[in-house]
Amino acid sequence: MANRHLSRSVAMQTLFERDFVQEADSKIDSIIQRNIEQFAPGLDDVSFVQDLVRGVIGKQKKIDSIIEKAAPEWPIDQIAAVDRNVLRIGLFELLFGNKKEVPYKVAINEAIELAKSFGGDSSGKFVNGVLGTVYRELGVEEEDIGEEKKDKPPIEEKLSGAVVYRKGDKGLEFALVHDVFGYWTLSKGRIEGGESEAEGAKREIKEEIGLDVSIGQEIGKNEYIASDPEKGKVKKSVTYFLASAENGDIKLKKTGGLDEAKWFQMQDLVDLKIYDDIRGILAEAIKTLKKK
Repeated sequence: MANRHLSRSVAMQTLFERDFVQEADSKIDSIIQRNIEQFAPGLDDVSFVQDLVRGVIGKQKKIDSIIEKAAPEWPIDQIAAVDRNVLRIGLFELLFGNKKEVPYKVAINEAIELAKSFGGDSSGKFVNGVLGTVYRELGVEEEDIGEEKKDKPPIEEKLSGAVVYRKGDKGLEFALVHDVFGYWTLSKGRIEGGESEAEGAKREIKEEIGLDVSIGQEIGKNEYIASDPEKGKVKKSVTYFLASAENGDIKLKKTGGLDEAKWFQMQDLVDLKIYDDIRGILAEAIKTLKKK
């Protein structure tokens, strides 16, 4: 809606100004009102602007952390002020907004248009890349898809990964990777043409975390629905193997979705933030290893 686009423009201008004004948070209502009078006189959706600006401010620490993880080569203070605040708006609507009012793709497309309108020549592409990275990591609930797409089968994608382990001085240790949403998970990736599942897992682990591994038995499978701004719904089927590490130094290849890789002792896994399905795969791996 044109009115909402104008409201987002006012919100972006307000957040942009906030970056350069001391004690701006205490003046935010007056800044919003002045920008409405200057750039959108007669705007009848003032509450949307206020909620968007206050929402971004309230979640800024979390949002900025996600930006830094999704664009690791760009520290937050080195991103152009327009791009930075467009990303904040886009991520707030993408992650914390009302999906019935603002579906995922609307949030992304609106942010891209803001970037094109107010940013530099490459701003739209940059914003699209960062938001697309986060979007691809999100699972999509049925009610978020839209009635016209519920019956459309998702694209299927085959992946493989592994529970990578080694025998340390204090017992078994496991190599996990950390994603932009704060979860520890297993290394995995797409199977390339001509590869077996085991070959794909071995290659992905080498490319993603720099470990040479010996692939063992299949340990489990999981499936989940992800989403891609270009492809739509994607049904990802992942086959996991046991994999013993032949060297011990993890070297994470920085990607938009991951920010850390680390070895953990078995007893440390209990306290980590791990996806439920991945915790099940790990439990099965530990059970199998204890039998050896």
